[in-house]
Amino acid sequence: MYHPYFRGKQFELIAVRETAPTLAAMGFVPIIEPVRESLSGLEKALKAICEAGGRAIVIVNPYHGDHQEDGASITNLLQGGYIGNDAISAGILLRSDMAIADATAKYEAHADHNPTFVHAGFTAQKSLADYLGSGLAASRHVFIEDHANTLYRKHFEGSTRVLVRDGFKRRKNAEYAKIEFEEFSELHLTYSSDLNMQGFGDFLIVGDSYSETGGPAYAVAIHLTFVDPEKDDVMYIYHFVSTTNDTPTDPAGKFAQALKKLIDKLNTGNSKLFETNAIKEFRELHAKGHFPGLGYVKKLSMKHHVETLAKYFG
Repeated sequence: MYHPYFRGKQFELIAVRETAPTLAAMGFVPIIEPVRESLSGLEKALKAICEAGGRAIVIVNPYHGDHQEDGASITNLLQGGYIGNDAISAGILLRSDMAIADATAKYEAHADHNPTFVHAGFTAQKSLADYLGSGLAASRHVFIEDHANTLYRKHFEGSTRVLVRDGFKRRKNAEYAKIEFEEFSELHLTYSSDLNMQGFGDFLIVGDSYSETGGPAYAVAIHLTFVDPEKDDVMYIYHFVSTTNDTPTDPAGKFAQALKKLIDKLNTGNSKLFETNAIKEFRELHAKGHFPGLGYVKKLSMKHHVETLAKYFG
């Protein structure tokens, strides 16, 4: 059903690991694109998923990060511990620069790893559908919506299809101060009945754009999603932003400002935020006056997003 797309930075992988029981219980399947040379964090995340009885898709030819030139070490990791384990699927990332011969070669090389095609700019869709032939119905396809329109997806009708939409509108943190909340997505409501998909996904509260580092924090923002029952259960996203945003200093003080805005909103009693484990942890951080670091804050927001969808579908 739900397929959250994670880029494999440290705190993204920790978020996968810590939500593994929730992901497994709900049948949610994370997609992980490893971007760091060290795969120890990925190994821990996959171990947690398997121990919880869950499933995951691991991109074996990442477009971003340290493995974009050569994903052999990712393939070696799968071959070393996951051959014949259908819980972990090799994701074949199909970008605009990939020829059909390369796509089919990757697919055949990972036949033992329950492969999934991840469509993100590929232009040989008809050739791929023809190659799959009678095996199309048994194949699995994840479509990044911005790169795979309705006509493109039509070539793979009859297979298992998942649509991933980027609901996060990326701006400089200070710019979110003017927007208390905005629409995130209604895909959780429409993926099946309206779009004939078997699953849906998103890039959580990070978005599809990728950068190695976040840069200096002129403003600190906490992004939290919620489902609004008064608006047909559409998902929205809050932006709680620090008041101080003119220098790249004092991230701890700026986090305290953003966190106070979150707590004040929760205390109104009508925030519509689910009381997730992540929200409980935000409350504890406020009570202690503790700043855990910006990566940790992002991890909590990602966990809240997963837990929110779990509570909604649960």
